[in-house]
Amino acid sequence: MTTTLTRGKALAELAKELQLDFFLVSYTDLLGGTRAKLVPAAKITTVENDGACFAPFASNLGLGPDAHDIAAVPDPNSLIVLPWQQNVGWLASDVYLDGEPFAASPRVIFKKVLQQCENLGYSYKTGVEAEFFLLKKSEQGYQIADTQDTATRPCYDQLNLMRQFELISTLVGYMEELGWEPYQCDHEDANGQFEINWTYSDALTTCDRHVFFKYMVKTLAEQRGLTATFMPKPFSQLTGNGAHIHMSLWNDGQNIFADATEEMGLSNIAYEFLAGVLAHGRGLAALCSPTINSYRRIGATTTASGSTWSPRYISYGGNNRTHMIRIPEGGRFECRLVDGAANLYLALAGILAAGMEGMAKHLTAGKRLDENMFVRGLEFSDLPTLPTSLLEALQCLEKDSLLMQTLGEQAAKTFLDFKYHEWNSYNAQVTSWEVEQYVNC
Repeated sequence: MTTTLTRGKALAELAKELQLDFFLVSYTDLLGGTRAKLVPAAKITTVENDGACFAPFASNLGLGPDAHDIAAVPDPNSLIVLPWQQNVGWLASDVYLDGEPFAASPRVIFKKVLQQCENLGYSYKTGVEAEFFLLKKSEQGYQIADTQDTATRPCYDQLNLMRQFELISTLVGYMEELGWEPYQCDHEDANGQFEINWTYSDALTTCDRHVFFKYMVKTLAEQRGLTATFMPKPFSQLTGNGAHIHMSLWNDGQNIFADATEEMGLSNIAYEFLAGVLAHGRGLAALCSPTINSYRRIGATTTASGSTWSPRYISYGGNNRTHMIRIPEGGRFECRLVDGAANLYLALAGILAAGMEGMAKHLTAGKRLDENMFVRGLEFSDLPTLPTSLLEALQCLEKDSLLMQTLGEQAAKTFLDFKYHEWNSYNAQVTSWEVEQYVNC
């Protein structure tokens, strides 16, 4: 079932048409966690009007146990019927507090930025490359699920891919049922790592689908005794999980990023937008690579395959995967800063705000670098580098007035409080490496 079939229809009507018995009314908190209530179809009209109530302290929204209930108001246009449980419909929701959109709700934040974009006459379209590992847990911890997947360079490996055919083909079949138009899937650069690509859409739909995709992959993996993880870097010697975002702006059905007369196929507006993203690259890191583990991926020195595929410098190039921004073809560009832990609503809110500022200020992106930045990056001493830790990224975010304004005072404070606590908690741990290194001091 495609979401276009839901447009303009009440959820009770859709329940009858689609023979749904339940709705999963879901929302995403500031740390990217998803929360949901299972609502019987017979009661969905009340929830559609008033929302499903949640105790706000139970999720990462920055509200205390004394706060009023929040209401998750479902968006009927986001409806997805669970392909493996077809009497249940999943719904993305906006969070409300005391009858008003809650300022620290990631989906609300992103919709506000999208509205600014629409006020300029543009629609923002994106696609995401969602990478994940398939793992199995044992007494020794998490290990690659396929014990035969051991090649040094396993990227695109046919045997490794086809040994997971049952799970991958099931995912693709479900995505086809949902109208997502998946078009390629492959074994990625790390052992046990896979990627499934589906057709781009308006950015809000992409975010909703990304949330559901992670839920779907994890659920189907669990059913098979496996663990699917989108963790940025689960293994120090292997390539990490990105969630690379491809983007373009449209007006009246025309891609305004496209210019067939330009060498790379990008318009002046596209380059101004790109320049805005580069200008805010250091602050964007906290939203696009939001965990301590993210910085094991960003700027990693080496992997077993010989390449990290993750950016170190705030730079752009053509069809060159060693830069933060890649131009794979005319009419779009890719931001490779985003990783598998990102809350896509917040990451895209920041990227879009930065891009629009680039357009408003007519920023220039500078010269394209057609170089292998993994090898020659140090030669470009004037290039800014991405943060090397979550702490540095948070400090950069705090200094970025545009991104702080985009998040809003309440969301920015809450996000930073959570993330500084995460950093401090991490620093309080004594690791086994430290014991081995210093026990004889």
